[in-house]
Amino acid sequence: QVQLVESGGGLVQPGGSLRLSCAASGSIRHIYAMGWYRQTPGKQRELVAAITSGSSTNYANSVKGRFTISRDNAKNTVYLQMNSLKPEDTAVYYCNAAIMAFTTGINDYWGQGTQVTVAS
Repeated sequence: QVQLVESGGGLVQPGGSLRLSCAASGSIRHIYAMGWYRQTPGKQRELVAAITSGSSTNYANSVKGRFTISRDNAKNTVYLQMNSLKPEDTAVYYCNAAIMAFTTGINDYWGQGTQVTVAS
């Protein structure tokens, strides 16, 4: 069974930084694209950043120049470095990955979510 476990959320002041991590574990054969999404109450979940297995990246316009996504394929981990945080970045952040498992083929997996709050 494959699972994604996130860490690194919390409370930070405007202008501050946080680094989110998401580690995949289980019977993993290959991890394709990985990404971070966020959601606030009453709104749809939105893509923040994504990275392919070849490390090509894509960002939402609202975070370009402030957030950086990266991955460590040896550790099956994706990171989101968030700088110059704004109150509007407050949300629950979810990790997502397309993973081929040895027993179940390719599926889309989600982490449990981690709260990021930007407030003074």
